[in-house]
Amino acid sequence: MFTQEEKDALYKVIYKRRDIRTFLPDLIPEESLHNILKAAHHAPSVGFMQPWNFIMVTSDELKERLAWAADKERRALAIHYEDDQGKEEHFLKLKIQGIKESPLTICVTCDPTRGGSHVLGRNSIPETDQLSTACAIQNMWLAACVEGLAMGWVSFYKKQDVRDILEIPPHIDPVALMTVGYTDHYPDKPILETSKWEERKNLDHLLFENKWGYK
Repeated sequence: MFTQEEKDALYKVIYKRRDIRTFLPDLIPEESLHNILKAAHHAPSVGFMQPWNFIMVTSDELKERLAWAADKERRALAIHYEDDQGKEEHFLKLKIQGIKESPLTICVTCDPTRGGSHVLGRNSIPETDQLSTACAIQNMWLAACVEGLAMGWVSFYKKQDVRDILEIPPHIDPVALMTVGYTDHYPDKPILETSKWEERKNLDHLLFENKWGYK
Protein backbone atom coordinates (compact mmCIF):
# COMPACT_ATOMS: atom_id res chain seq x y z
CA MET A 1 0.00 0.00 0.00
CA PHE A 2 1.06 3.57 -0.63
CA THR A 3 0.33 6.63 1.44
CA GLN A 4 -1.72 9.48 0.01
CA GLU A 5 1.46 11.57 -0.03
CA GLU A 6 3.22 8.93 -2.14
CA LYS A 7 0.27 8.70 -4.53
CA ASP A 8 0.19 12.48 -4.88
CA ALA A 9 3.92 12.51 -5.66
CA LEU A 10 3.49 9.92 -8.42
CA TYR A 11 0.66 11.77 -10.13
CA LYS A 12 2.46 15.08 -9.69
CA VAL A 13 5.47 13.90 -11.70
CA ILE A 14 3.25 12.31 -14.38
CA TYR A 15 1.40 15.59 -14.92
CA LYS A 16 4.48 17.79 -14.55
CA ARG A 17 6.75 15.98 -17.05
CA ARG A 18 7.39 17.92 -20.24
CA ASP A 19 9.18 17.44 -23.56
CA ILE A 20 11.93 20.08 -23.31
CA ARG A 21 13.98 21.66 -26.10
CA THR A 22 16.07 24.30 -24.30
CA PHE A 23 19.01 23.31 -22.10
CA LEU A 24 21.76 24.77 -19.97
CA PRO A 25 25.35 23.52 -20.37
CA ASP A 26 25.60 22.35 -16.72
CA LEU A 27 26.81 18.78 -16.34
CA ILE A 28 24.50 16.07 -15.03
CA PRO A 29 25.50 14.55 -11.65
CA GLU A 30 26.55 10.92 -11.97
CA GLU A 31 24.08 9.83 -9.29
CA SER A 32 21.18 11.45 -11.12
CA LEU A 33 22.18 9.84 -14.40
CA HIS A 34 22.52 6.46 -12.71
CA ASN A 35 19.06 6.82 -11.18
CA ILE A 36 17.54 7.70 -14.56
CA LEU A 37 19.12 4.74 -16.33
CA LYS A 38 18.25 2.36 -13.50
CA ALA A 39 14.62 3.49 -13.68
CA ALA A 40 14.63 2.82 -17.42
CA HIS A 41 16.13 -0.62 -16.90
CA HIS A 42 13.37 -1.49 -14.43
CA ALA A 43 10.63 -0.90 -16.98
CA PRO A 44 8.26 -3.76 -17.76
CA SER A 45 9.09 -5.77 -20.87
CA VAL A 46 7.11 -8.49 -22.61
CA GLY A 47 8.64 -11.90 -21.92
CA PHE A 48 11.17 -10.04 -19.71
CA MET A 49 13.19 -9.60 -22.92
CA GLN A 50 14.68 -6.22 -21.84
CA PRO A 51 15.44 -5.29 -25.47
CA TRP A 52 16.96 -1.88 -24.72
CA ASN A 53 20.47 -0.45 -24.83
CA PHE A 54 21.51 3.12 -24.04
CA ILE A 55 24.26 4.97 -25.92
CA MET A 56 25.55 7.97 -23.96
CA VAL A 57 26.50 10.66 -26.51
CA THR A 58 28.68 13.40 -25.04
CA SER A 59 30.98 14.04 -28.03
CA ASP A 60 30.40 17.49 -29.54
CA GLU A 61 31.32 16.14 -32.96
CA LEU A 62 28.76 13.34 -32.76
CA LYS A 63 26.10 15.70 -31.40
CA GLU A 64 26.72 18.04 -34.33
CA ARG A 65 26.18 15.15 -36.74
CA LEU A 66 23.03 14.00 -34.96
CA ALA A 67 21.72 17.58 -35.01
CA TRP A 68 22.41 17.68 -38.76
CA ALA A 69 20.39 14.47 -39.23
CA ALA A 70 17.48 15.89 -37.21
CA ASP A 71 17.49 19.25 -39.00
CA LYS A 72 17.68 17.57 -42.41
CA GLU A 73 14.54 15.60 -41.63
CA ARG A 74 12.82 18.64 -40.10
CA ARG A 75 13.30 20.58 -43.33
CA ALA A 76 12.11 17.58 -45.34
CA LEU A 77 8.94 17.32 -43.25
CA ALA A 78 8.15 21.01 -43.70
CA ILE A 79 7.10 20.26 -47.28
CA HIS A 80 3.93 18.66 -45.92
CA TYR A 81 2.76 22.12 -44.83
CA GLU A 82 3.80 24.06 -47.94
CA ASP A 83 0.17 24.57 -48.97
CA ASP A 84 -0.37 26.45 -45.71
CA GLN A 85 2.38 29.05 -45.46
CA GLY A 86 1.38 30.07 -41.96
CA LYS A 87 1.56 26.52 -40.67
CA GLU A 88 4.83 25.85 -42.52
CA GLU A 89 6.46 28.91 -40.93
CA HIS A 90 5.02 27.92 -37.56
CA PHE A 91 6.47 24.43 -37.92
CA LEU A 92 9.93 25.66 -38.90
CA LYS A 93 10.00 28.08 -35.95
CA LEU A 94 9.26 25.35 -33.43
CA LYS A 95 12.39 24.40 -31.53
CA ILE A 96 12.23 20.65 -32.05
CA GLN A 97 15.66 19.54 -30.96
CA GLY A 98 18.26 20.60 -28.42
CA ILE A 99 20.98 18.09 -29.28
CA LYS A 100 23.74 20.66 -29.52
CA GLU A 101 22.64 22.49 -26.34
CA SER A 102 22.17 19.57 -23.98
CA PRO A 103 25.25 18.11 -22.25
CA LEU A 104 24.02 14.58 -23.00
CA THR A 105 21.99 12.80 -25.63
CA ILE A 106 20.91 9.22 -24.93
CA CYS A 107 20.20 7.04 -27.93
CA VAL A 108 17.75 4.36 -26.77
CA THR A 109 17.86 1.29 -28.98
CA CYS A 110 15.84 -1.90 -29.35
CA ASP A 111 17.34 -5.29 -30.11
CA PRO A 112 14.68 -7.48 -31.79
CA THR A 113 16.89 -10.55 -31.43
CA ARG A 114 17.30 -10.35 -27.67
CA GLY A 115 15.98 -13.47 -26.00
CA GLY A 116 16.30 -15.54 -29.15
CA SER A 117 13.65 -16.50 -31.66
CA HIS A 118 11.04 -17.56 -29.09
CA VAL A 119 10.21 -14.85 -26.57
CA LEU A 120 7.02 -15.20 -24.56
CA GLY A 121 4.51 -12.75 -26.03
CA ARG A 122 6.67 -11.51 -28.90
CA ASN A 123 5.90 -14.58 -31.00
CA SER A 124 2.29 -13.42 -31.21
CA ILE A 125 2.88 -9.66 -31.38
CA PRO A 126 6.35 -8.86 -32.80
CA GLU A 127 6.18 -5.13 -32.02
CA THR A 128 6.11 -5.82 -28.28
CA ASP A 129 9.88 -5.32 -28.26
CA GLN A 130 9.33 -1.72 -29.42
CA LEU A 131 6.51 -1.26 -26.93
CA SER A 132 8.75 -2.53 -24.13
CA THR A 133 11.46 -0.06 -25.14
CA ALA A 134 8.88 2.75 -25.02
CA CYS A 135 8.12 1.76 -21.43
CA ALA A 136 11.82 2.18 -20.60
CA ILE A 137 11.79 5.63 -22.19
CA GLN A 138 8.76 6.65 -20.15
CA ASN A 139 10.41 5.48 -16.91
CA MET A 140 13.56 7.40 -17.84
CA TRP A 141 11.56 10.54 -18.56
CA LEU A 142 9.68 10.45 -15.27
CA ALA A 143 12.91 9.79 -13.35
CA ALA A 144 14.57 12.76 -15.07
CA CYS A 145 11.69 14.98 -13.95
CA VAL A 146 12.06 13.76 -10.35
CA GLU A 147 15.82 14.48 -10.51
CA GLY A 148 15.09 18.07 -11.54
CA LEU A 149 16.35 17.47 -15.07
CA ALA A 150 14.72 18.20 -18.41
CA MET A 151 14.40 15.67 -21.21
CA GLY A 152 13.34 15.95 -24.83
CA TRP A 153 12.52 13.30 -27.42
CA VAL A 154 14.06 14.07 -30.82
CA SER A 155 11.66 12.36 -33.20
CA PHE A 156 12.81 13.66 -36.58
CA TYR A 157 15.64 11.66 -38.16
CA LYS A 158 16.27 8.85 -40.58
CA LYS A 159 17.22 5.76 -38.61
CA GLN A 160 19.98 4.83 -41.02
CA ASP A 161 21.61 8.25 -40.46
CA VAL A 162 21.71 7.57 -36.71
CA ARG A 163 23.00 4.03 -37.27
CA ASP A 164 25.82 5.39 -39.43
CA ILE A 165 26.74 8.18 -37.00
CA LEU A 166 26.73 5.99 -33.86
CA GLU A 167 27.96 2.82 -35.61
CA ILE A 168 24.86 0.86 -34.62
CA PRO A 169 24.53 -2.64 -36.15
CA PRO A 170 21.92 -2.87 -38.93
CA HIS A 171 19.58 -5.15 -36.95
CA ILE A 172 19.42 -2.76 -33.97
CA ASP A 173 16.65 -0.17 -34.05
CA PRO A 174 17.53 3.36 -32.79
CA VAL A 175 14.13 4.06 -31.25
CA ALA A 176 14.77 7.46 -29.70
CA LEU A 177 17.27 10.26 -29.20
CA MET A 178 16.65 11.71 -25.75
CA THR A 179 18.32 15.02 -24.90
CA VAL A 180 18.99 15.48 -21.18
CA GLY A 181 20.11 18.39 -19.03
CA TYR A 182 19.07 21.25 -16.82
CA THR A 183 16.84 24.02 -18.12
CA ASP A 184 15.79 27.47 -17.00
CA HIS A 185 12.39 27.09 -18.62
CA TYR A 186 10.13 24.20 -17.59
CA PRO A 187 6.64 25.07 -18.93
CA ASP A 188 3.36 24.29 -17.22
CA LYS A 189 1.91 22.92 -20.46
CA PRO A 190 3.35 20.99 -23.43
CA ILE A 191 5.19 23.16 -25.96
CA LEU A 192 2.91 22.16 -28.83
CA GLU A 193 -0.11 23.11 -26.74
CA THR A 194 1.17 26.55 -25.73
CA SER A 195 2.26 27.24 -29.32
CA LYS A 196 -1.31 26.47 -30.49
CA TRP A 197 -0.14 23.56 -32.64
CA GLU A 198 -2.42 21.07 -30.89
CA GLU A 199 -4.55 20.85 -27.75
CA ARG A 200 -5.09 18.05 -25.25
CA LYS A 201 -8.09 15.97 -26.20
CA ASN A 202 -10.99 15.41 -23.83
CA LEU A 203 -10.52 12.00 -22.18
CA ASP A 204 -14.27 11.36 -22.19
CA HIS A 205 -14.24 11.47 -25.99
CA LEU A 206 -11.62 8.70 -26.08
CA LEU A 207 -13.45 6.20 -23.89
CA PHE A 208 -15.61 3.37 -25.22
CA GLU A 209 -17.36 0.56 -23.37
CA ASN A 210 -17.05 -3.09 -24.41
CA LYS A 211 -16.87 -2.32 -28.14
CA TRP A 212 -15.36 0.37 -30.36
CA GLY A 213 -17.62 3.39 -30.59
CA TYR A 214 -19.97 2.30 -27.81
CA LYS A 215 -20.46 4.66 -24.89
